[in-house]
Amino acid sequence: MPGTHVGLHRKLCYHPHSVSYGLSMKKHAISELEHEISRTRQEIIRNKEELSRLVRRLPKEEIEKDYSLKDWNGHDVKLSKLFGKSNDLILVHNMGRQCPYCTLWADGFNGLVKHLEDRTSFVVVSPDTPKIQKEFAKSRGWKFKMLSGYGNSFIKDMGFEKPKRGFMPGVSVFRKEKDGKIFRVAVDQFGPGDDYCTIWHFFDLLPLGPNGWEPKFSYPKNNKGRY
Repeated sequence: MPGTHVGLHRKLCYHPHSVSYGLSMKKHAISELEHEISRTRQEIIRNKEELSRLVRRLPKEEIEKDYSLKDWNGHDVKLSKLFGKSNDLILVHNMGRQCPYCTLWADGFNGLVKHLEDRTSFVVVSPDTPKIQKEFAKSRGWKFKMLSGYGNSFIKDMGFEKPKRGFMPGVSVFRKEKDGKIFRVAVDQFGPGDDYCTIWHFFDLLPLGPNGWEPKFSYPKNNKGRY
């Protein structure tokens, strides 16, 4: 049956070529995807640079009241004194002991505090009382400066306490001019996926992303990740 052998011969000769061609196409598709990923990342970097430029163009908001916050001994600390030797102040609005998300963010700040303070003053403010704040901070091993906004309008006036939503997390950046005037020059809110907590960017590299993960105050010692 010559026809059968000829057809079989053609299939045998063609099949390896087909596999090779398929692999070549797959490599080409992967290469194109890698280039697209690279282009997108570069575009994100450019957009972030543009965002920073836009933020710096915002009108400065003068803070006319020199707010008093409480240290862990219950003493008043004026906003104007938080700058130390710097003209800049990064002030994080933390929701307090109640929030595992804010705790996750603060755990991250703990490793950055020395680097941050080499450039600017840095403080975290929460609505907890000084006693509660101190106990919780020590239980976490936090090393950054913390102050309590309990009992005054500072958090609300900065826009991080709403009548229906309650407290919200975020950051205010202040600048003190030579004449002593204080201005808020930038403000942002915190949330999963933002640039202020790196864990979400690591999770984005996983096949299933965060996969419904939420932060906790503590984890089992034998926790090896979710499968």
